[in-house]
Amino acid sequence: MTISKKAREIMEANQMNSTMLAFVGDSYYDLKIREMLCKSGVNKPNRLHQLAVKYVSAHAQATTLAYLIEIEFLTEKELEVVKKGRNTKSRSVPRNTDVLTYAHSTAFEALIGYLYLTEQFDRLDAIVSKSIEYKNGVTN
Repeated sequence: MTISKKAREIMEANQMNSTMLAFVGDSYYDLKIREMLCKSGVNKPNRLHQLAVKYVSAHAQATTLAYLIEIEFLTEKELEVVKKGRNTKSRSVPRNTDVLTYAHSTAFEALIGYLYLTEQFDRLDAIVSKSIEYKNGVTN
């Protein structure tokens, strides 16, 4: 029995360490936020940066993850990825955040990276959308 290329890629993503997942997740989430901000009509670089921090800072990502967990938005597998990401040991923590906040931020990024690499794009879009709604104060 042969394994399809997609199945092989998904197995590889499942075996990646959380640092690698977070690396991809950070880039993807940042891109989606930048895309959303550009579509909003803001065209001043300084203002774009100020707005982006509301979504992509370690604090913003950590509080977003806490919200997604609180409203039970994540599946069991997603919570497993989050726990693995949260427990990843980091060699350095940015000056403007604490270790716990950074760990939760990394967990959020690992989740995004996992969903991207396993090609769960509908679920990825749902989580990114829910995250944006939360940061915009729109909660259902």
